[in-house]
Amino acid sequence: MKIAASPGALAVLLSLTGGLFDVARTHKSHPSNGYTPDWKSLDARPLPAWFDEAKFGIFIHWGVFSVPSFENEWFWYNWHEKHNSTVNFMKKNYPPGFTYADFGPMFTAEFFDPHHWANVFQLSGAKYVVFTSKHHEGFTNWGSKYSWNWNSVEVGPHQDIVAELADAVRSKKLHFGLYHSLLEWYHPLYLKDKENGFKTQYFVFSKTMPELYELVIKYKPEVIWSDGDWEVEDTYWNATDFLAWLYNSSPVKDIVVVNDRWGSNIRCKHGGFFNCDDKFSPGTLQFHKWEMCTSIDTHSWGYRRTIKAAELQSVKTIINELVKTVSCGGNYLLNIGPTKEGTIIPAFEKTLLDIGTWLDVNGEAIYATKPWRAQNDTVTPNVWYTSKNNTVYAIFLKWPMNSSLELGAPITSLKTEMSLLGFEGSITWKPVDPQGLIISLPLLTVNLLPSTEAWVLKFTGVQ
Repeated sequence: MKIAASPGALAVLLSLTGGLFDVARTHKSHPSNGYTPDWKSLDARPLPAWFDEAKFGIFIHWGVFSVPSFENEWFWYNWHEKHNSTVNFMKKNYPPGFTYADFGPMFTAEFFDPHHWANVFQLSGAKYVVFTSKHHEGFTNWGSKYSWNWNSVEVGPHQDIVAELADAVRSKKLHFGLYHSLLEWYHPLYLKDKENGFKTQYFVFSKTMPELYELVIKYKPEVIWSDGDWEVEDTYWNATDFLAWLYNSSPVKDIVVVNDRWGSNIRCKHGGFFNCDDKFSPGTLQFHKWEMCTSIDTHSWGYRRTIKAAELQSVKTIINELVKTVSCGGNYLLNIGPTKEGTIIPAFEKTLLDIGTWLDVNGEAIYATKPWRAQNDTVTPNVWYTSKNNTVYAIFLKWPMNSSLELGAPITSLKTEMSLLGFEGSITWKPVDPQGLIISLPLLTVNLLPSTEAWVLKFTGVQ
């Protein structure tokens, strides 16, 4: 399984790339009134408004790792690094001499229906989709000129998956974005750069950067969700030059958003929005736009054949996380891992549809909202606030046993009005001195409640 970056192999790879080490330089564009390739300038770019307004997106991890679908999407790494469970799995199920590349033709995608996927995403209430164009294994889900014989057009599905999904997602009026890994675990040129202490950039200028320019020019993603940044700083990746071109001259310069994974020294410091770490959830208001990425499967981002029901996030947990995230100024990106055949398993699909049902009733408290002066209530736990213009929303995650809810944060007035989203009747309440109020919620049976996971009170005339 060991891959050696021999001088002969490097020479072949360099000849195949056609001397592309300067490809990024051909795209440089730093007009005098544009953004310059430094973080001070790049961080000054306003975040396109659509991203903050969207609030909820779908993340998709799909690649050759979906074939073994064992443990997680780091299967090749685990096998190469001789993790016992992965090594034993291979010994038990595959013949001697089987390589990771042999999984490529088995990534068949015969049931991949991008329009069904897009329909499910639309019904989930998501407003944007981020798809894995390439994970750390290096397999590209489009026919990249820079991933010879290790892409979805030449191997496996023989389809341009990125193009098909982009068209389907956009047909549903959703924003389309792409995840892209900067590194590839076992690419000989990356291993050579690592051996050289990252003082050379063979891999960057023949693989990573050409791919990124290719993706932007060909597919025009509205999100570039970078990853694979943790082994070396941003200067190795030539990140700021790429981002200056992206913001100044690319076909998506006015609408694209990027995250913060552009080098081991960059996370939570620079970028259009911050991911910081996987499943980042600060629980307090953040003063830079951020996003929580998480997965329905609590153990993996890619599909696992051994998944158990107890290892799935419940709809209630997901909605609670979504509400908390939005209240604190973040977006919520929820991941699914399709099967190698291209299906979304029923458990994932039902979860997405149930989220959409909740958002159909309560979405006005989520989409295009802003954090209020208080994020959660001062008296009753599990109550989170959002706002929109002069309206305040109190989202409570637990229905009180006696249907009486006390809130301490709102300051009421004679002009205060309120309603329960999804309920047509009136709501009674009384003020509490010195501030706050006690609300008498309607006495409803479970089947008559407007929702079952969380509920929203809509206020006007409060401070």
